[in-house]
Amino acid sequence: MNSPGYRRPLVIAAAVIAVLSLAAVGTVIAIASTGAAAPVWVTSTALYGLPVAFMLAAVLVVDAIRLRRRQ
Repeated sequence: MNSPGYRRPLVIAAAVIAVLSLAAVGTVIAIASTGAAAPVWVTSTALYGLPVAFMLAAVLVVDAIRLRRRQ
C-alpha cells in the first residue's frame, strides 16, 4: 500500500526543523561560552524547534500505526 502524499513533506519538514534547531542550540552554546547573549530569534529557534519536530514525528508515528491497522 502506498503512503499518502502528505507524509513525505511532513517527514522532510520535521527533519529540517530538527536540524535547524540543533544548529541553533549549538550556536546558543557557542555564543554563551564567549559571555555574550544570543539573538532572540536564535534562542527561540533552539527553544521551540525541537518540540515542534518531535510533535511532527509523533504525528507521523501515530499516522503510520493507523495506516498499518487499516491493512
